[in-house]
Amino acid sequence: MNHKKTETKLAQLKAILENHKSMLIVLQDNPDPDAIASAVALRKLANVLATVQCSIAHGGTVGRGENRALVKYLGLNLRPIQQIDTTQFKLFAMVDTQPGTGNNSLPDTIEPDIVIDHHQCIQSTRHCRFFDIRSRYGATATILYEYMQAAGVKPDVPTATAMLYAIRSDTQDLGRDTTKADIRALTHLYIPANKRMLSQIQRGKVRRDYYRMLADALTNAQVYANAIVTDLGQIENPDMIAEVADLLLRDDRTDWVMVYGVSQDKMLISLRTYQENARADKVIRHLVSRRGTGGGHPSYAGGQIPIDKLSAKGIEKLQKTIVNRFVKEVTANNLKPEPLTAADSKSAAT
Repeated sequence: MNHKKTETKLAQLKAILENHKSMLIVLQDNPDPDAIASAVALRKLANVLATVQCSIAHGGTVGRGENRALVKYLGLNLRPIQQIDTTQFKLFAMVDTQPGTGNNSLPDTIEPDIVIDHHQCIQSTRHCRFFDIRSRYGATATILYEYMQAAGVKPDVPTATAMLYAIRSDTQDLGRDTTKADIRALTHLYIPANKRMLSQIQRGKVRRDYYRMLADALTNAQVYANAIVTDLGQIENPDMIAEVADLLLRDDRTDWVMVYGVSQDKMLISLRTYQENARADKVIRHLVSRRGTGGGHPSYAGGQIPIDKLSAKGIEKLQKTIVNRFVKEVTANNLKPEPLTAADSKSAAT
């Protein structure tokens, strides 16, 4: 988006913010660095442009070690949305998510006033008073950076560090789904960012049960030619699903990865691919079709399916259906899977 259009969007945003005292910024249930940094940036803009005080809320957990380290560094008070009296707010905003996507806990009775995201625009978003959806961008933080530039607002060191980490994280150091805008934002943010803290965030501490979940993920991993599928079972840390997916994609003979697990009465799914011209976002929508919601980008995507009304057998049947759909979609049909660890052992022996 060119500078003139960004200025137009900024003027529209300011008009909505004016004459309001408070705003609730809602993130996805299990926010990643892009969501966290974008919320902090929008809070800064709202305060500078119209002296609006903001609270930031989400419905799940911050489980990944790096994400917890980022929140701690920012001194950020992320509030559980279930504990918030939404009637106390006149304005509602969403960053890095959209209404009706199924990955956030904004009540269905509330239509957000502001939506800023880098995922595919969905129909419900188009009814909001203000929305800026740039699905080609690698990170939502890049959009907020352009707003800050247009407004003449310089991010402080913690905000710059968070935004830099967000862009690096979502684009895997500019290695996936990246635009010139992302590169420009990352280059400019690098100067004021705290490099020492950036290093500490990237090496965020993990809980002891992290290793148990990782061991289970590797034990359960099944190889279908160029694809790996693994089930994490019932988990308390949904971030592990995406983290394991990123890890398994490093396998040198794998083009596709699907990791799934159960949390908060939902089956959560993460897809990753290295395959050129692939569309993980389209594949996930096919997998969850008529059952749940999903979206993402060409190389990575996620989805969720409600399972609160299913029996244990019903959940098992659903998981088998999703796995079969995935295998048929990305590799040859009727493949007999083999355990990942056994496949590696065989390879090592030869």
